[in-house]
Amino acid sequence: MPDTPAAPVLLANQPGSFPHSVLAERHPAIIRQVRDAFPYGPGQHRALDGLLESCVAGVLQPLPEDAGDLPRWRAWGLDDQVGRSWFDVPWLWSESYFYRLLLEAVGYFGPGPWQGVDPFRPFKRAELDAPETGEELAALDALRDRPEPERARALLHGSLWGNRADLGFRLSAGDGEAAAPVPALVADDSETLWSLLPSAGAGTLCLVADNAGRELVPDLLLIAHLLGAGRIGRAVLHVKPYPYYVSDATTADVVDALRRIVAAPGAAGEYGRLLWAAMADGQVTVRAHPFSGAPLPFAELPDDLRAEFAPAVLTIVKGDLNYRRLVGDRQWPPTTSFHEVTAGFPGPVAALRTLKSDVITGLAADTEAALVAAEGQRWRTAGTHALIQVNASGGLPGR
Repeated sequence: MPDTPAAPVLLANQPGSFPHSVLAERHPAIIRQVRDAFPYGPGQHRALDGLLESCVAGVLQPLPEDAGDLPRWRAWGLDDQVGRSWFDVPWLWSESYFYRLLLEAVGYFGPGPWQGVDPFRPFKRAELDAPETGEELAALDALRDRPEPERARALLHGSLWGNRADLGFRLSAGDGEAAAPVPALVADDSETLWSLLPSAGAGTLCLVADNAGRELVPDLLLIAHLLGAGRIGRAVLHVKPYPYYVSDATTADVVDALRRIVAAPGAAGEYGRLLWAAMADGQVTVRAHPFSGAPLPFAELPDDLRAEFAPAVLTIVKGDLNYRRLVGDRQWPPTTSFHEVTAGFPGPVAALRTLKSDVITGLAADTEAALVAAEGQRWRTAGTHALIQVNASGGLPGR
């Protein structure tokens, strides 16, 4: 486990802080948008109104006694958090529980006619069907004749920067497509990443997905390329077990994205058919473990997930939320060692992330100083900077 002393856990109780704005502004906006997106009935409207009131000025409410996942949430600490202000609970916990209560309010877990209806599906489908998605798929044709390492690098960066399509982020950031031109990465361990995925590789890659839509598409394209180029022999795609954080990918979102790729002409369609066949023969599998929706850091991975990640040649952890779970949702000094805080992960691990929350580790001191001088603290949350960080010695003893 890490030798680095633990930093304070992030809370949302400081007005003006990014976590406070998420609870006080973003969550109410999400409730209103979900309410307007479906013809919900009076009972659902009352439940959504109650959740809105609770988020703004109330305390965490318990799950119903007949909720099927109540024992799991109790194991995750529910009884310790119920009755406390949303702003005084660890931010990772309160954010995750908000989405569980939102699903409860709209009847997602049933029984009833709304059981299994994703309240975020209209937003995810609109993004997947947008003309920009087609343009990005068509751009693959220009890579067809490039050397394999160049294609691999392009697809890796497509997967990295695709994270800017995070719909939850855009709800509070205005026009997310009006971002500044992509800057240089604040950390770049891509050469180490490629050393773990050699051109004659046959191992298993795990990819812990983040968002659906225009992020999941390049994630799938990256997997397809690595399989087709012989850099891996198998891939396991980890998604959320239910709708989560507005745009986080579920199995249904994987199916939608794969259909979109298969239907595309040219190189994109070829990648799509490769993936479709790979899923049919077990080369690519989808995993929706309950812990993927847990309000806990990866330091608390259950034994079965640790056993899955341990033998992988690499686990790629995508996006901002998964980064927070990987390093711990704490007020780390930015120069804290990424290797130290990820030392408990059971195998080699890479983080691909655009920066949209305060948590960050592994920066060089001069990089942090330059960012602060240029932007104050906005660089942490604006989604205009990114990183590729790798701990190649994950899971090894004696660190």
